[in-house]
Amino acid sequence: MSAVANDIARVTAPRRSNAGLLFALGAAVSFGMSGIFARGLIDAGWTPGAAVTVRMWVAALVLLVPTLLALRGKWGLVRRHAGMVLVYGLLAVTAAQLCYFQAVAVMDVGIALLIEYTAPIAVVFWLWVRRGEKPTRRSLLGAAIAFIGLVLMLDVLTGAQVNLGGILFALGAMIGAATYFVLSARADTGLPPIALAGLGLLIGAIGLTVAGAVGVLPIAWTTADVEYSVITVPWFVPVLAMGVIATALAYILGIVSTRMLGSRLASFIALSEVVAAMLFSALMLGQVPGPVQAMGGALVLAGVIIVKLGEPATDAVAEQFVEPVPVEGVPASVVPASVTPADAAPVVAAERE
Repeated sequence: MSAVANDIARVTAPRRSNAGLLFALGAAVSFGMSGIFARGLIDAGWTPGAAVTVRMWVAALVLLVPTLLALRGKWGLVRRHAGMVLVYGLLAVTAAQLCYFQAVAVMDVGIALLIEYTAPIAVVFWLWVRRGEKPTRRSLLGAAIAFIGLVLMLDVLTGAQVNLGGILFALGAMIGAATYFVLSARADTGLPPIALAGLGLLIGAIGLTVAGAVGVLPIAWTTADVEYSVITVPWFVPVLAMGVIATALAYILGIVSTRMLGSRLASFIALSEVVAAMLFSALMLGQVPGPVQAMGGALVLAGVIIVKLGEPATDAVAEQFVEPVPVEGVPASVVPASVTPADAAPVVAAERE
């Protein structure tokens, strides 16, 4: 019978990984659009606080009904994991997006996103500190290469003026992104992905609104048209696109893919967001990095890839086989979590024959 379980695992694991890869790429492209939408609004007269707040509210309202439906009979899980949900809303959603919007207000979208996407390195070191999973020499080498690339990308060696505030905000976005990858990978909470995204966005929207109401977060907006290098659109077009595509859809796809692939692999694939964002910003905003910055960006990506290749991809495998489901004729203890009775039935029938 263990042979049956192994056969089921071999059949279903690639299927799960392939779907997770598609979801992760979809999330990366969706997230990659947020910077150009936000920068257009900011250039038109919006404050970063206003842009991120309206983004949160649009996404939270889009996901409100699906979130309530997904949580029917599961509100006990929300109470049990209230602390994790709150941290997710404040750090993985609010801090990540607010800091990123503050960064793109004063620096190129691609540069800000490259700094944010040193997050996989932060994930590796967090797992080292939290779980004792010591990084390999290859991972440490990759981190060093990424740091050198970061120095070149910021163009500090040529004496160029560096916006320190923008760098600090981008690093704050990096911490938020690392939190997103770590918490999104937790499949042990029982919370549906759409519910985690909806609750996190609602917490962020409420928190930002309160901060704006008391004057902590500057809020200003305009109904003037938003100009891009290739098109001029009404203000509500980037607002809706930013909230629906680059937030609601992006977070759902991101959480689903991270639970399928694990935090390490998902954060690695999410690097394609950097490529997508640079293409979008070059097309829509005319932001093209210089030669030194391009070399630095390439080193950052290479360093992060080396970090990922140097780490054992054990969490993605483990997360696929943690919550067994009962299948007729097969003990629940040997059936992977991703297997449904429909998946297992043909294999069980073949074994019986």
